[in-house]
Amino acid sequence: MDKRDRSRLFRERLSGAMRERRLSISALARAIRADRSTVSLILSTDDGRLPNAQVAAECATALGVSSDWLLGLSDRRQSGADILEAALRMESAARAPSDDAIFRWHEEARGTKIRHVPATLPDMLKTEAVLRFEYGDFVGRTSDQAVADMRERLAYLRAPDTDYEIAMPIDALEGFAGGETYWHGLEPALRREQLERLIRLTDELYPSLRLYLFDRKKVFSAPISVFGTLQATIYVGRMYLVFRDRRQILELSRHFDGLVRDAAFEARHTPKFVEGLIEGMG
Repeated sequence: MDKRDRSRLFRERLSGAMRERRLSISALARAIRADRSTVSLILSTDDGRLPNAQVAAECATALGVSSDWLLGLSDRRQSGADILEAALRMESAARAPSDDAIFRWHEEARGTKIRHVPATLPDMLKTEAVLRFEYGDFVGRTSDQAVADMRERLAYLRAPDTDYEIAMPIDALEGFAGGETYWHGLEPALRREQLERLIRLTDELYPSLRLYLFDRKKVFSAPISVFGTLQATIYVGRMYLVFRDRRQILELSRHFDGLVRDAAFEARHTPKFVEGLIEGMG
């Protein structure tokens, strides 16, 4: 850009930002600790010169915009900190199926494809007995509330505009069937009931709901959810990392699609795999 054009753009953006903030020349001069005549000269001079870096930075801070934007080096008005805050933030995560944030994000993304890698079994597909075993009354909500929330999530999956993909590791289901680690102490009859429910729901809701199984020895994923093109979240325990930048959402979508592409069992074959787990339980 020609120096004179850049100088003209600077004056236009500076005066426009002052109007939006309702700042007079005198008010801006006080904010940047400069003489009124200095600001007046900046706004009126058409000789192709730009203010020094210090003055430009002080003006940007006073007006809540970025120096790069004022100087015509960027089309983003926000400061770097504001851009980062808009693209990535942290939200607290209540470890419960009744997390209000999760429900809000689902509602905002209704009608778009949702991609989900659960931390354990998908909450909306759990039986009441498994919910009571897993959550109990230890997470700030009663078991009855957790069960009611599960039913509400299941109703969401049954809506006609649902497009929901879930990818989970094979060993998570195998560990559940065997009552290992996290599921130690859950009675075999309740584990069998859960697996039978999983077969029934994945068959009933297909293709609106598609459950893929991937081999964690070949590919890995942290618990994530991608809500259409609106946002993506990574669950890290007690908090979510929430991404709203389109490029980040696209990359996490591609990561999930990679899990689907490399899945050991496609969605239509998942019920058959679970049937084999039940047979193996004896």
